[in-house]
Amino acid sequence: MINVSRRGFLGGLLAGSAATLIGPSLLGRAAMAAESGEKLVQSGSHWGAFRARVVNGRWVETLPFEHDKHPTDMLKGLHEVVYNPSRVRYPMVRLDWLRKGYRSDTRERGQNRFVRVKWSQALDFVYHELERVQKTHGPSALYAGHSGWQSVGKLHSAGAMLGRAMNLHGTYLAKAGDYSTGAAQVILPHVAGAMEVYEQQTSWPLVLEHSKTVVIWGSDPIKNLQVGWLVPDHSVYGYWQQLKEKVAAGQIRVISVDPVKSKTQNFLGCEQVALYPQTDLPLMLGIAHTLYSEKRHDEKFLKNYTTGFDQFLPYLLGTQDGQVKDAKWASAICGVPAETIRELARTMAGGRTQIIGGWCVQRMHHGEQYAWMLVVLAAMLGQIGLPGGGFGFGWHYNGAGTITSAGPIMSGFSSVVPGVKPIHDGSFKGYSRFIPVARFVDCILNPGETIDFNGQKIVFPEMKMALFCGNNPFHHQQDRNKMVAAWRKLETVVSVDHQWTATCRFADIVLPATTTYERDDIEQWGSHSNAGILAMYKVIEPLFEARDDYDIFADLCRRFGREEAFTGSKSKMAWIQSIYDDARLQGRGIGVRLPRFSQFWSGEGFVTFPAGQPWVRHQAFRDEPDLEPLGTPSGLIEIYSKTIAGFGYADCPGHPVWMEPYERSHGGRGSASFPLHLQSCHPDKRLHSQLCSSDQYRASYTVQGREPLYMSPQDAKARGLNDGDLVRVFNDRGQVIAGLVVSGDYAPGVIRLQEGAWYGPEEGGKVGTLCTYGDPNVLTADIGASRLSQATTAHTALVQVEKFKGQAPAVTAFGAPESVAGIDPLFPAM
Repeated sequence: MINVSRRGFLGGLLAGSAATLIGPSLLGRAAMAAESGEKLVQSGSHWGAFRARVVNGRWVETLPFEHDKHPTDMLKGLHEVVYNPSRVRYPMVRLDWLRKGYRSDTRERGQNRFVRVKWSQALDFVYHELERVQKTHGPSALYAGHSGWQSVGKLHSAGAMLGRAMNLHGTYLAKAGDYSTGAAQVILPHVAGAMEVYEQQTSWPLVLEHSKTVVIWGSDPIKNLQVGWLVPDHSVYGYWQQLKEKVAAGQIRVISVDPVKSKTQNFLGCEQVALYPQTDLPLMLGIAHTLYSEKRHDEKFLKNYTTGFDQFLPYLLGTQDGQVKDAKWASAICGVPAETIRELARTMAGGRTQIIGGWCVQRMHHGEQYAWMLVVLAAMLGQIGLPGGGFGFGWHYNGAGTITSAGPIMSGFSSVVPGVKPIHDGSFKGYSRFIPVARFVDCILNPGETIDFNGQKIVFPEMKMALFCGNNPFHHQQDRNKMVAAWRKLETVVSVDHQWTATCRFADIVLPATTTYERDDIEQWGSHSNAGILAMYKVIEPLFEARDDYDIFADLCRRFGREEAFTGSKSKMAWIQSIYDDARLQGRGIGVRLPRFSQFWSGEGFVTFPAGQPWVRHQAFRDEPDLEPLGTPSGLIEIYSKTIAGFGYADCPGHPVWMEPYERSHGGRGSASFPLHLQSCHPDKRLHSQLCSSDQYRASYTVQGREPLYMSPQDAKARGLNDGDLVRVFNDRGQVIAGLVVSGDYAPGVIRLQEGAWYGPEEGGKVGTLCTYGDPNVLTADIGASRLSQATTAHTALVQVEKFKGQAPAVTAFGAPESVAGIDPLFPAM
């Protein structure tokens, strides 16, 4: 037995466990204790690196990686991903689809009646459906481009595996954009020349040295930095601890602009500007008017580095529409006193100010305007490109602000096989080859319809078949009941996963994949930091009949003669070595020497890279705007965009404007009937929908077995509710049960039901049925942010809450569906 010490994280911020440093002899692939059959196995996850304690082949405990000084508590839920009752164990086919094939009664999807079949039969079904759809309807009828967070690992990327197999078979309908940053990633290239949302931010040491004020606008980094796209090293939390100390010492002033007291605000002990939800634009305009009217804006910066301020100014001053956008006007809409708005403007202009912009605000109706206007504010302050100044939209993601190492960056398994054309490359017949991802349900419902998207015309094809791998659209998409109704129009749905998500339950063919922890892989340690390379060793052997995505799609490709093209004639371990060797060769070219793969893999399985240099975002542009222009048409920051104005979109004109969303609390549209603004922010105890099926860990935060609903004491009292009550949350779109948590962190009129809660319909497949667990997307609307981005507006949602009456139904979101016995699983007549 290995003795392990426990320590807190940042003074108890995230109650996590960590292993003490383990001696060199235990840092290899696995540390064996022969007499007890125990070993420690190193691996990685979106929640960080870890060591799994395995006893007689069973994973019994998860110990944080000894080099991660700030591990997250969520590591406790990892082993349950392998063992929980929601595990997909065998290839399964929906009963009526097995009987009738693509002519099945699709209204039965979600009713959980499946038949276990052999792997060979399941893959035959998939292959024959791909052939039928391609030959009968063409590539536009096959949707295989959806994606999600899937798993870490440079080889076992579910999206790349699916894409590679599909690209070898035939062309297909793909998606554009994502749910996280859909509005911002479309508007910001027009304004700032880059997506901005996923890029590295100014190095934290420079912010801590130079910033006088940090404005955190709609962002909660302390909560969100627990997870990362790769394997996070969590080193960024050390900088947040330093910021906390500087706030306490009065050296840096931090202001959180948020309707809710966030985890970050509570950790830092900083100030808050508590605005009404969805009124960020009026507040920003009030700040901009103060900056201009009090001559606190930087005229020189606006002249040399931006274009279009003169076209924006008439709107700000009211000469264009008769309404001055001053602090008094803004106050009446956003609920922040006018003098507070003016003082905020003066504070931001009074010294070096770093603006930290979040993503939830752009997930609102007209969300593009927030991202655009935040850049305008930063431009008016004139500090873009200076250390500790300017704007950034990625501070809560991937350890942003950590110094990027001087090491190589690994590539991964590619979805494209160079020089190999697809077997089926038919005509799209005038339909679009891609659709904005948040509009894919509209595409199912309205084939042939034309919509606008970022200056293009998108013609919806008639979707017949959808294939999902390693993602969960029944979490991503809004308006669950609209989605359930639309799903009936699809002829065949295939899902490859290791958990019985709602996407699997609403599929026709379900293929059981291995978890990350049942296969070998390799990954970067640290995302923006690129701190090193981590060997991810197989923790346990695959359970039940689960197969790696690699093996699944290689087997599928064999059916149409493309197995060798898919595998590249390499084994999985050969691919891992190839990925490592490419990085080793790259490292040699930049003076970073890495051990041979055999030494790396059989040795410690972990290497670190030399430290990099501090960096300032947009500094090159500021220093030499002519030689280092932005990627906009003018090469400058575009406060007014001729391109966008030329699109002629009434809901996204040529400069930032305030437009009333389709519904808004605190006196906005719809608030008389449904007065509560529902936030569906990223969760604190899982990654989107991942870990929601970890039963024991989920029990540590649920209320009476339901997803927690957070509410202010005032709103609870007004409804006769008490902490711990079961409540019904509802609007005209749907209804859910949740468990009430009364918290002083929430302002009256603002509640939160965190996204990623699994959909658990009381009556499977029925439109309008009660969700028994608490999926917030039963309540959100499926309406595009604007004709420019067509992005999700999940954060624009009004609801009402009341105490749940009667006997609460059992939670149906978890566990495995019914397996129907006695059915002959023969290939149905097609």
